[in-house]
Amino acid sequence: MKLDWPGCLNGRDVGGLPTADGRRTRFGALLRSDSHNRLTAEGIAAVRAAGIGRIFDLRWARETAREPSPFADDPVYRNAPLIAELAEQGTTMPDAYRTMLDENRRQITGVFVQLSDAPPGPLAVHCSAGRDRTGVLVALALSVAGVPPESIASDYALTEGCGGDTILRTLAHLDDRHGGAFTYLTKGGASRAQLRQVRDRLVS
Repeated sequence: MKLDWPGCLNGRDVGGLPTADGRRTRFGALLRSDSHNRLTAEGIAAVRAAGIGRIFDLRWARETAREPSPFADDPVYRNAPLIAELAEQGTTMPDAYRTMLDENRRQITGVFVQLSDAPPGPLAVHCSAGRDRTGVLVALALSVAGVPPESIASDYALTEGCGGDTILRTLAHLDDRHGGAFTYLTKGGASRAQLRQVRDRLVS
């Protein structure tokens, strides 16, 4: 469901996706978007009105310094870089998300754990374009929630300029090399209880 956040191009609620056991992801649980620094005054007001429990800004420190979040001083805001800070890169190449997962497991898991520990209310995650880092974290969260790869890919394909094949390849690599999302995250330091907390938060 598209979010009416003026200034954000890729804002949407990932509720309503089917899970393998016949349930659905909960609306108002996980919201994804591009960077909040683009929000208009109306967009900022809309985010505040949504009752967000935690905002996770997945960008690097240098990005947040260059384009600060309008919520940087709010208690709900956390800058939580998803991957190690590297040179600027375009990451929709077929293998880029795989490399992201392979080389940043502990850092990615550390951010994921923060999803489980967040206070009540919607979780809002964003990077710069709302595509790559956001796409990987949301794919992991939806996998833990039991959403099948095809449905995760269909959601990802709603992102401007993206196709579902990128996420399907990423999830296949996650299974083949790391044993799936649960194994990837537990080996990265997450507990099974923390994974259950994320699943229970996302699934109605």
